[in-house]
Parts: sequence; structure tokens; C-alpha cells
Amino acid sequence: MDLIIRGAHIVDGDGGPRYFADVGISAGRIAEIGHRLSAERSIDAGGLVLAPGFVDMHAHSDLQLLAEPDHTAKVSQGVTLEVIGQDGLSYAPVDDETLATLRQQIAGWNDDPPGFDWNWRSVAEYLDRLDEGIATNAAYLVPQGTLRLLCAGYEDRPVTADELDRMREVLAESLRQGAFGMSSGLTYTPGMYADTAELTALCEVVAAHGGFYSPHHRSYGAGALQAYAEMLEVAERSGCPLHLAHATMNFGVNEGRASELLTMLDRAIDDGRDVTLDSYPYLPGATSLHALLPSWAMAGGVSSTLDRLRDPGQRARIRHELEITGSDGCHGVPVEWDTIVISGVREPGNAHLVGRSVADAARAAAEQPTEFYLDVLINEQLGSSCLMHVGHEDNVRAIMRHRAHTGGSDGLLVGARPHPRSWGTFPRYLGHYVRETGVLELEECVAHLTSRPADRLGLTDRGRIRAGNVADLVLFDPDEVADTATFEEPRQQAAGIPHVLVGGVAVIQDGHRTDALPGRALRKNR
Repeated sequence: MDLIIRGAHIVDGDGGPRYFADVGISAGRIAEIGHRLSAERSIDAGGLVLAPGFVDMHAHSDLQLLAEPDHTAKVSQGVTLEVIGQDGLSYAPVDDETLATLRQQIAGWNDDPPGFDWNWRSVAEYLDRLDEGIATNAAYLVPQGTLRLLCAGYEDRPVTADELDRMREVLAESLRQGAFGMSSGLTYTPGMYADTAELTALCEVVAAHGGFYSPHHRSYGAGALQAYAEMLEVAERSGCPLHLAHATMNFGVNEGRASELLTMLDRAIDDGRDVTLDSYPYLPGATSLHALLPSWAMAGGVSSTLDRLRDPGQRARIRHELEITGSDGCHGVPVEWDTIVISGVREPGNAHLVGRSVADAARAAAEQPTEFYLDVLINEQLGSSCLMHVGHEDNVRAIMRHRAHTGGSDGLLVGARPHPRSWGTFPRYLGHYVRETGVLELEECVAHLTSRPADRLGLTDRGRIRAGNVADLVLFDPDEVADTATFEEPRQQAAGIPHVLVGGVAVIQDGHRTDALPGRALRKNR
């Protein structure tokens, strides 16, 4: 054997009680579990917990895996697999024009690094690029907004029959190339222009290829329950398994209402529907600053949007929706500017805005908040990001206890002050919600972060500590594990996670990042 992990308290991922044993690793897989195993190299666990590597079911590392291959933010949390291509917007499949539009639109999520080599267009080519060496493994979802942009453009209208046929063809080809399913971002343009019938037609293709549908649905605010119901309808009509992205109930209109969502999901599951969900263990959300705009204002892409922001009549209409009626981009809720905190900017002259709410920054500039916000969008060419402090602790706790729950960071890795969930999601589950508050038992929590997501992905050789499984493993101290990332200092490595292995190769060793890049793109059914 290549390596022995000695004397570990094994939490195997299935939710059962921990046990004490050695684990032997050979050729990147778990070779044996027993006692007094021998090998030339060993790690003395010293009573630490050994668990399967954590699966981040909702990651935004699509570009940073390649641009910043160290990827300490994720591997230092014990993450060994990320599901990317989320929220309906990513970089494959594309053509030259589509890629140029996306690079502008989601720069606030992923940056747009100068000199970066965009040498792919198809999903297959993107996965091949990941295979050149990344820190974690990655599973890709075909982004429905990107698909619509590629096949039908950026207009707010129904697709034609020919356009829908092409979307289904490109989707099928992308799934054959290894994608695990399809994502949507139904508060983001142009994906949000799709109606229920269009989504159902696409999900029929996903189901036929054994994938699943992971939607960021149309509202987490005023229309949240109706939006969840639509996704359940799409899944039922198409026969497609459903995984609800960053499932939560936000804004004042939904305080204390998680039970209504969970009752809806329980009814569907008890009726035999294949439904799972993920969530992050924090109250604020994070997105692009321009995402709050009404969808009609985004039609046509970045340049058209900027033109509308400069036009007095259009600007007045946008302001009315943001302040009075509730923009669909802000989930049907009028914006409360003191809850919107600017987390990243691209223009150096705007650096002083980072960490301040729009309301506070506008007061300092002696301007009205909505006008200030719109001017920032123009100045930033829509390239800035924000935090939205709109969550509720009781909802977060109720949802994370659910039987279909898995963990996802939804972490943006760029900007001066990104959300701390990018560095802290998984240790926060283990430290705050297991050890400190007792919301979850340790063995149960590990199952949420390992075997449940592996089952969702159909990965039979990951997510559990079993002989023959891939040696994606994390060693942590249950008494010390904690998130140290804060909103003021978000790029802080977790405490209490000294060792992380991807395919049997150490990416974190004695608490420090190695230079190894053992991760690869996983491909569905291969």
C-alpha cells in the first residue's frame, strides 16, 4: 500500500456511528480498512475524525479552478469535489460571440483575468482543460441561460420551435460529453426569459440522459413558494430528477416560513418524486450587483442595459420597480438599500465602496440610494458584486435538518470582500451547527456533505469510506474545526482541518497547501 492513515475515528459518510480503524490507500483508492496495517508512508490521525471528502453541490469555481489553481479556499475546507456550471450561466457550450457576452455579464462572479487562455468552446473541450490538473475534482452542469444565449440570443421572448430544437440538440450533445445535468438561473437573464414549457422540454432531454435539473428558481422572496412549485411541476412533467439550488426562504415576507417549503417537498418525496436540495449555513446571499435590476432592463446584454441606465425615462422606470413594485431581479421585493453591501469592484476608483451598504455609501456621497446604485453600475460596466443580508436563522436551521439536504457554498471567489462562505461553509457546518449549537449530529452532518451529494450525482465510488472507493478524504478535529473567515476578513483558512487528500494525494498536509493538482473533471456515466 502507498499510505496508511493510522488510528482515525472513522465517520464513513453513511450516517452510522463512528468507529476506530486504520485506512490503507493504494493507487488513489481505499485498499483496506482494518487494524495494524503497514505501508512505507503513514499519517498518524491521533484520534482525529476521518471522513470522505466533502462535496460542494453549488460552486462557482468554473474559472478560478484554472486561473488560480492553488484553490486553497476550497481544499482547505476539505472539499474534494465541486459541482460547477451553476445558476444557468457559465462558459460552455459557447461560440465566440456568446463567450464575449458571458465574460462581461458574469465578471462579478468570476472575474475576467487579462491574458487568460479561453481555448475551449464545447463542454468536452472545457472538461479536457480541467483535466490538465486542478486542485479538486469537478462535475459540470450545462447552464440553461448560456444555452439559450447561444441558440436564441439575449431577447426577452419565447424561443421559436427551431431554436428550441437546437437547444435540445446542443444540450444532448453536452450531456453525452460528460455533463451531469442542467442548471438554471431564473432570476438572471437570459435564462429567466424561459417559460415552464421551455424548461420542461429541456428537462426531458436531461432525464433521457440520466441527469438532474438544478434550478435557481424565479424567486426566493415574494413568490418563493410559487417558484418552488413551478420547479416541482417541471420535474414531474419531464420525469427529471430535481435538485433545488441554495434552497432557502429569504426577505421579510418569508421569515419563519421554511416549514411551508419543507411540507411541499416532503409531499413530493413521499409521492415518489426524486427531489434533493442544497443550502449554505449563512444568512446573507451573494451575487452580481446588477442582478437586482428588472429583467426587461437586461434584455440585449450589457451594452443595451447600460444604454437604458443612461436614458432618463428608462432609468425612472427602473427606479420605480426597484423602490416601489419590487423588481423581479430582487425577487419581487422592493430593495432595502441598507441590506445590499458592495463586496467587489473592478474600477480602482471605487475601492472605497467595498464593505459598505449602498445606503451608507449613498449617504456619504449625499446622493439618493437608487440613483447612486445605478451610477455605480454604469461606472463599473456591471462588473461589481454584492452581499444581500436578507436571510433568517430559523429558516436556515430548519432547511439544513431536512432529509434531502446537502451542502453547497454558492461561494464567489473574487472581489475585495467576497462572502466568507467561499472559505468557511464546510467547517461552519461542522463547528457552529454541530459542535456549538447541536442543530445536527456529527455523523448526520457528514452524510449531508458526502454520501447524499454523491448519490445525487450517481457516484457509487465516492462519498463513503469503503474499500475500493476513491481516496478523497479529510481529517479534522471535531473539537477545533471552525470557520475563521469573516465578512471583514473573508479569506481566512479554516481551523482544525490538517489533512485533505484528493485521489490519495495530499492537497492539504499538516494544515498547509501542497503544490499538488490531482483533481480532474468527472464525466457522467464514465
